[in-house]
Amino acid sequence: MAILTYNMHVSLDGFIEDSAGSLDFSMPDEESHRFSNRQTESTAAFLFGRRLYEAMEDYWTDPARADGDDVEAEFARLYVDTPRIIFSDTLDSVADGCRLVRSVDAVAEVQRLKRETAGTLAVGGAALAESLVDEIDQYEVILLPTILGGGKPYFPVGQHLDLVLDEHRVFAASGWVYLRYSVSR
Repeated sequence: MAILTYNMHVSLDGFIEDSAGSLDFSMPDEESHRFSNRQTESTAAFLFGRRLYEAMEDYWTDPARADGDDVEAEFARLYVDTPRIIFSDTLDSVADGCRLVRSVDAVAEVQRLKRETAGTLAVGGAALAESLVDEIDQYEVILLPTILGGGKPYFPVGQHLDLVLDEHRVFAASGWVYLRYSVSR
């Protein structure tokens, strides 16, 4: 049975994107990027909402990434080799290597994937994660030492979750902190 995890870069004040919708504040350094590459190696599938899918797909399938520095090139290869399931009611089609699922079917599809898949299913995107909150087994926060003052929150507003810290790591050069919590049910 797969583990469903929600993993995003998060500002110290709890936002995954700034008030303009940008993720630019969260560009990883080499140490944290290598860590993300290792996580991606054990990811059975990425589960994206439309907006994160569009940002990730455009960036990581660009041939320039595969020819970039070693760490980026490795992630680009891992990204393309990992199945990507896109949950959207507005898209009509998705790129090769991706599968489109209507958002209305998200919970049933994730329940099926959890039963039929080994490894980690990685949720990306706040709206999708919020719709799957009862299915998420782990929250992985990569906490950045920056304050955005507003934007899209990582956690659903008004949702009570009891979490247990399972793992933590500090990236010395950047001051970023990785925290992995399991949901206490």
